[in-house]
Amino acid sequence: MSLYRDRGVVLRTYKLGEADRIVVLLTPGHGKVRAVAKGVRRTKSRIGGRLEPLSHVEMLLYEGRQLDIVSQAEMIEPWRRLHEDLGCLAQGLAMAEATEQVAQEREPSEPLYRMLVGALRTLVSQPGPLVLASFYWKLLALDGAGPVLDCCASCGAGPPAANLVAFDISEGGTLCRNCRRGQPISPAALELLGWVLGGQLARALQMPASAVTGEVSHLATISLEYHLERHLRAMHVLEIS
Repeated sequence: MSLYRDRGVVLRTYKLGEADRIVVLLTPGHGKVRAVAKGVRRTKSRIGGRLEPLSHVEMLLYEGRQLDIVSQAEMIEPWRRLHEDLGCLAQGLAMAEATEQVAQEREPSEPLYRMLVGALRTLVSQPGPLVLASFYWKLLALDGAGPVLDCCASCGAGPPAANLVAFDISEGGTLCRNCRRGQPISPAALELLGWVLGGQLARALQMPASAVTGEVSHLATISLEYHLERHLRAMHVLEIS
């Protein structure tokens, strides 16, 4: 088996046998990796605590036919707030769940890795109502499913001739009054969404919680779920909490 080193964010873990655990990682150099961490469920394991979901680690792995094997793991950033704040934890797990669905096995994904790490850092240092939603919108754009915002996605009419009043991800984005279907969208939400996807993310993240940020967040969730063709389990945890 060949040995390789890479960084990674732990997206998910699940038990294997009596003492082992399978770890699903997003790495820049090897894409989504599934690896066995042997003996980490034993109390004496030296690396078990470094391979919890949302851990950011530097690893040494052996490449296997189906599952790799974790040989070493060192923490890069502890991100304690993600594990101590229930709200941050839930949002971080929602990011990890969405990332796992988008990432491809064994395909290098430096942009996706950088985007996830950046979003988790922001969640730790500057938590706000649009951190998760902005990550979802950026994830859609990275996956080639970013919405049309500057004209009607159905007929092509643009402002000021067209009044963009609705949003339908199946149509590709915003819709004018004549073509409207899907979800209504307010002018303020459309402007805020433009900030997120148009190079003013820092400005958008400074917005306090409001009906407008809630609107943008709701549209982000239903758009990503439509794109993935599945419900995001972590989002239901957020709604309950």
